[in-house]
Amino acid sequence: MKVVKGTNRRYPYRSLIPTALLLGILLPFVFIRSAFLALEAGATLCPSISCVQWTRFLWGSDPSLDLMKELRRAYMDETMGGSHIDPANLEAAPESLDDLIVEMGSSSSYEHFDIKMFVLKTKAMLLKMDQKVQTAKLRALYYRRLASIGIPKSMHCLNLRMAEEYSVNAAGRSSLPPPEYASRLTNSLYLHIALITDNVLAAAVAVSSTLKSSANPSKIVFHIVTDKKTYNSMHAWFALHPTFPGILEVKGLHQFDWPPRVNALIMRTVDEIHKSSFNFDVYNGIDKEYRRLEALKPSTLSILNYMKIHLPQLFPKLDRVIVLDDDVVVRKELNGLWDLNLKGNVVGAVGLQESDGFCGERELGDYLNYSNPILSSPSLGIHRNQCAWSWGVNVFDLKAWRRTDITQTYQFWLRKAKP
Repeated sequence: MKVVKGTNRRYPYRSLIPTALLLGILLPFVFIRSAFLALEAGATLCPSISCVQWTRFLWGSDPSLDLMKELRRAYMDETMGGSHIDPANLEAAPESLDDLIVEMGSSSSYEHFDIKMFVLKTKAMLLKMDQKVQTAKLRALYYRRLASIGIPKSMHCLNLRMAEEYSVNAAGRSSLPPPEYASRLTNSLYLHIALITDNVLAAAVAVSSTLKSSANPSKIVFHIVTDKKTYNSMHAWFALHPTFPGILEVKGLHQFDWPPRVNALIMRTVDEIHKSSFNFDVYNGIDKEYRRLEALKPSTLSILNYMKIHLPQLFPKLDRVIVLDDDVVVRKELNGLWDLNLKGNVVGAVGLQESDGFCGERELGDYLNYSNPILSSPSLGIHRNQCAWSWGVNVFDLKAWRRTDITQTYQFWLRKAKP
């Protein structure tokens, strides 16, 4: 049996030179690529060497996109899992993004860090910030409400002084208007302006500004309707500060001699508004706290708050009247508004729609329950995004009001506003 001996292969020295050149080119590339991969792993907040994906050794991808995918995957896992953040963890969450970065960069967090932990801490931080924002909004709402219903000391003292003047000063009890001008109160040739308010100072400003803005103040007749507790103060103020040549009357609700049918109609309005406001607050979460505070303010307990829908009962002998809010300062002549052709409609008002199509203040959806299929029916022709109108300055055709019985219609839709 013959044994065949292998031949010894000898590599020529000439092949070492190309090999050395090839290694000299590849090794720096390998070193530089490894350094970049390590830097990318550090940029993704991953301290472990396992984060270096060696499949990307010869080709790379955008690390920010990879981080985005990992964050999205962790967020989806957290959301689909339905887990809730513990209140203790929420309380211990970072106060700001800077605090989160500092916490993530600390040695204790750095050793146990993963993407899921980052998502949880970020979510807790955002929830904590949102709670702070909501708390601040609610606190501002309370402060604004307190400021709006609070009576400044000067105004409170004004009411007391005027009430005293009504008691001790005969001039403060003088007839408004003087008997010789009483016929103007129902004369349709005059411009009739009504204010329904218990604010003496605001009424004085509205009356004074209207007279100063009018070219013919002798043609203006003011009708001020107030409640029983403010009547003496209101009467004394205008008795001691005459509005002549304009004519003015002050009348308290206790001075109206309505039949039981009218009293029942007014109380039905109050009852329906209270019920619809409560139910609307329950079903609608938007501005819920604002509506709750709105319902608690003292003016909602005043019958004056509901008398604008009963203007025909307040002014049975008038055919047309302009109604001003007590926070209005008149700067233009009101004759144009008085002569406005309402074309058979009941009210002429200032719309709240801006030139860009957005509503300046409230929409109909803020007042009506559009979950009711009757209100949301296209055949009705009213939409939740339709702008409401301003109550500041309105002109009413009382003849059209009595003909169409708007008050009964209003009460009907109040009942429909219930869920």
